[in-house]
Amino acid sequence: MLRLIGFVAVALPFLEIAGFVWLGGKLGVFLTLIWVIGAMLAGLALLRHTGLQAVGRLRAALAEGKEPGHSLIDAACFAAAAILLIIPGFITDILAILLLLPPVRDLAWRLLKNRIVLATSFSGGFRARSRDKVIDLDDSDYSRADDYTRGPDHNSPWRRLKDD
Repeated sequence: MLRLIGFVAVALPFLEIAGFVWLGGKLGVFLTLIWVIGAMLAGLALLRHTGLQAVGRLRAALAEGKEPGHSLIDAACFAAAAILLIIPGFITDILAILLLLPPVRDLAWRLLKNRIVLATSFSGGFRARSRDKVIDLDDSDYSRADDYTRGPDHNSPWRRLKDD
């Protein structure tokens, strides 16, 4: 798997350059640049729009008591598609368009839903996992009365003025 990722990482720029040369030869330089800039602007708009929309869907799912997993996968697919659109190239644009299709997002949800664990219940404050390690102190065990009667330490390296 690691070799496949390495191969794709090395081969993708060469394939993108070949795509630029091929499509630039068919459409011309001006239309190719318009395509790249348009895809980049569409990716930026999609990223901005889906980020705000994903937060809204997540809040709505949690408010209704539903599991927000499918909404999270959709948001992740939209964000990945937006990033792929921002990256200049035609292969990444094709992958981005595929991620925007609902059947592809549903397939991603079916493949990933068993691997996702959502923590939907949070408790406020700190709780110890093992009660054996907790030491409870009352007021008589912990007293800071000696802190108030003690004067300043003139030998402290943290003192600002030497004359105090």
